[in-house]
Amino acid sequence: MKRAIKVSKLFDGYEYKDDMIVVFDNKIESITPADSFSQDIEIEDFSNEYILYPGFINTHTHLEFATNRTTLKYGNFVEWLYSVIEHRGDLMNEADDEAMMKCCKEMLNSGITTFGAISSMGLDLQVCKKTPQKVVYFNEAIGSVPSAVDALFSDFKERVTNSKCTTPKDKITPAIAIHSPYSVHPILAKRVIEIAKDLNMPISTHFLESKAERDWLENSSGEMAPFFKEFFNTDRAVNNIQGFLELFDDTQTLFIHCTQATQEELQYLQNKGHTIAHCPRSNRLLGNGRLSIENIFSPLSVATDGYSSNWSLNIFDELRASLMMHSLGDLNKLAFRLIRSVTSDAAKCLRSDAGVLNINRPADMVLVKLPSKIPNDSVALHTILHTQKAERVWIDGEVIN
Repeated sequence: MKRAIKVSKLFDGYEYKDDMIVVFDNKIESITPADSFSQDIEIEDFSNEYILYPGFINTHTHLEFATNRTTLKYGNFVEWLYSVIEHRGDLMNEADDEAMMKCCKEMLNSGITTFGAISSMGLDLQVCKKTPQKVVYFNEAIGSVPSAVDALFSDFKERVTNSKCTTPKDKITPAIAIHSPYSVHPILAKRVIEIAKDLNMPISTHFLESKAERDWLENSSGEMAPFFKEFFNTDRAVNNIQGFLELFDDTQTLFIHCTQATQEELQYLQNKGHTIAHCPRSNRLLGNGRLSIENIFSPLSVATDGYSSNWSLNIFDELRASLMMHSLGDLNKLAFRLIRSVTSDAAKCLRSDAGVLNINRPADMVLVKLPSKIPNDSVALHTILHTQKAERVWIDGEVIN
């Protein structure tokens, strides 16, 4: 059913506009200045300090770690990795459908209408089918032992097939993830990438998240060396940095974290058309440093990561952390970029047609309210500072929250 709403401000994914009326069904039919609107349709008025945004997009999270709060060890990446190995089974068993759905609802309350879910075992597939949000479902490949490649690839293909057995009502986009250059054998990575290309699926990978990872990939040394000796009886990395990057040369990929990437490597990603997901709270908790976003010109998304390395999945918590972490440059310009990082730029990262308010785009929309009217040059900043939850959420034109 066609509806219309009036708002005092609207962000279309690229700029703020004042006093607009949006007409929509499951898609947006028109966006018109209020003083020139002439359609004979009942209008729901939100013009008192309300701002309409595209539905927010969280490009990277892990539902399968939904129950972690104090189990895993923070402060150092390798110590955290040891704690994941120790407690992974228990955390996976505890993350039942109820716990994972609670995560989805938490994201929804902060206005997240689309998210990217990294799935290691397929345990979250039914929840992703049931949640009202749209989900880009990244089936993850992991495994660096050569003798296990065939078995790992067979399991991976089965999980991909299961994620494809969905209906449009499920709102799931099957996708593919390669865990990281230190944990995936190049033969397995190549096979997985070929599937992504053949099926035109989105693809993502964790990349240079920690100094320990960089030391291991460059010299097969550092803090990761005892870890690989103990668990995999190897003293040599299966990939090097440049060789791993080249695996993705002809397929757009979402690279996660990149905190230890050099400027040359970041430029390489941009030249190849790749995108980046930035998870500032996760990076801080695992002792991985700050991503120099002022040197990144590729589409950049801000994402929450999962409860394995965070304390909430509220996108405004993540945006506030980003605002405080990145102290270089103009504050209002940074805030504007951060708003784009969860709308139009995030949509580019997931190859989604959402993330913008435009004619014939999905009517995925979020309404927030600020304490008073604010000039357009600072509304992004105050949206981030003062918003804890969405006032209303629409997905495909339906009120969800």
